Amino acid sequence: MSDKLNNLRETIDNLDEQIQALITQRAKIAEQVAQAKQISGDQVFYRAEREAQVLRKVMARNNGPLSDEEMARLFREIMSACLAVEQVMNIAFLGPEGTFTQAAALKHFGHSVKTLPMTSIAEVFREVESGAASYGVVPVENSTEGVITHTLDEFMRSSLKICGEVELRIHHHLQNCSGRLDDIKKIYSHQQSLGQCRKWLDTHLPGIPLQDVGSNARAAEMAATDSDAAAIAGEAAAEIYGLKIVSASIEDEPDNTTRFLVIGKRVTPVSGKDKTSLLVYTDNKSGALYTMLEPIARNGLSMTRIESRPSRQGMWNYVFFIDVEGHASDEKVASALEELSQTASMVKVLGAYPQAVL
Repeated sequence: MSDKLNNLRETIDNLDEQIQALITQRAKIAEQVAQAKQISGDQVFYRAEREAQVLRKVMARNNGPLSDEEMARLFREIMSACLAVEQVMNIAFLGPEGTFTQAAALKHFGHSVKTLPMTSIAEVFREVESGAASYGVVPVENSTEGVITHTLDEFMRSSLKICGEVELRIHHHLQNCSGRLDDIKKIYSHQQSLGQCRKWLDTHLPGIPLQDVGSNARAAEMAATDSDAAAIAGEAAAEIYGLKIVSASIEDEPDNTTRFLVIGKRVTPVSGKDKTSLLVYTDNKSGALYTMLEPIARNGLSMTRIESRPSRQGMWNYVFFIDVEGHASDEKVASALEELSQTASMVKVLGAYPQAVL
């Protein structure tokens, strides 16, 4: 072995020792922070705006060779471990184990939290409302299949706030017990996933019955006990339920991405690069939509999403879900909200929160 290689390995060992010492020092300071909060009566341990600011700084000063995303992921796990020294958080997600929603929760909070699988989106909301979970993570829209209506409907009745967002690249894998395509007689998956893989299924498995189930992980769980069945799910589900991947990444769009929302009770302060989500109810009359959108345009706000849902308060009456860039406390956003409240029947701020960092 060359002297140069030995010297490089010795340098790495020294760096590892320094990194470990600094992480230990950071964790000890986290303990001091927890003690200071207990003395002051501050019970807020997780601050979404603070974490977003830290991760943006990490990415801004990164000069490679690791990517910004990889560097931010490493720091996310360090922050997650240090936060667990203060408090281990319970995070509710749409289960069972192995769903993309769980992957989004771990991407956002790191692996030092306790994830709690729920059987429905409504149950995720209830778990957070009851205080059994600190936060919840729910899917809200997919770049291929569009909005998840169950999530929007829950916001119509819930007092919870949106505290953050997560964007996750989705790769769907066809998986079964044998790993052979010829053994597949039926396919289980979530409705959204079946839609995201429609072209591939029509081309490679035409005529095979498709059965919609509550989640992709549930599909994998069912396929694990049925030799004639396959599931469309993620890699984590295959590992958890002991399935073999027949064909990987069968989604029709290579940039297939799902957006998830983090829900909680706390109003999130300004982080510097934020988004505000609104629920707006307006009467069904001529020019109502224009009247609703005009204050947003006049105040120079960028609207990133608008969706309508039946209001359930009268036939053909709708509520609108709107996302705009900026924090609700920003001058322009606050001005638009004030104008909206004067013309719309109801304006509800669902949350102002940091935009997805990575």
